[in-house]
Amino acid sequence: MITALRWLVFAVAAFAMNFPILVTLATSFKSARELSTNPGLWVYAPTLENYAAVFTVSDRLNIFLYLFNSIAVALLGTGLAVALALPAAYAIARGKVGERTLLPFIVNLRAVPLIIFAIPLYMMFQWLGLLDTRLGLGLILTIVNLPLALVILANAIRDVPGELDEAALMDGAGRTQILFSVIAPVCRPAIVTSLIFGFITAWNEFLFGLMLTTSEAVPITVGASFFFAASGGGVQWGVASAVMVVGALPPILLGLIMYRQISGSMTAGAVKG
Repeated sequence: MITALRWLVFAVAAFAMNFPILVTLATSFKSARELSTNPGLWVYAPTLENYAAVFTVSDRLNIFLYLFNSIAVALLGTGLAVALALPAAYAIARGKVGERTLLPFIVNLRAVPLIIFAIPLYMMFQWLGLLDTRLGLGLILTIVNLPLALVILANAIRDVPGELDEAALMDGAGRTQILFSVIAPVCRPAIVTSLIFGFITAWNEFLFGLMLTTSEAVPITVGASFFFAASGGGVQWGVASAVMVVGALPPILLGLIMYRQISGSMTAGAVKG
């Protein structure tokens, strides 16, 4: 009885938390006529016309370009952030470099509203010629992802016994070789977790995509908003829901596929001596 009650509470909570997603998914399969008479969750006459409209390329709308831009900038912003965070985390965890000043400062940057950086970044990117470029948006996403990656990797390296470094030093290895040949393989779960969280964060970024791109480097989060307006006025709720479902699928699938990797790196130490 208690077990059944627990499952009931879990089911109700899960439904309540995912209700907006379920509504969006159901709306994406409804025609405009059905939407006017049936705003509920149940779909009486499922249709793919909204998805067909989303994947129809025109001079104004190109979802394939938006998806490619999001993938490119997310990979760049995530990979570069982890590449910078790994040696920095090693210096913090092993050499205590900036552990009491630099690390807290970088971490606290996550608490600062990103809109504060909007105007100076826009002016700087305009001067550098990086507006509406994948490189420019990728560099911004690197900065956004760096604090979380640094915290995850620094904590992971602290869990690695220092005896491994000492043994490698006695064998004649340098610090760079120790980092990439000893520490990095042991901290692989934390590195993968940083990459996953960074990719999801970069994929969902909207503010800088809206500010710094206009046509060539528009990500899916910004491009999705272009599908809302109907040619005859009003909002195309079915098409808007379809493009939101398409845009949300990559991070959702990534999270589901890599769930075991994420949970394992969060609950287990890298090495126990």
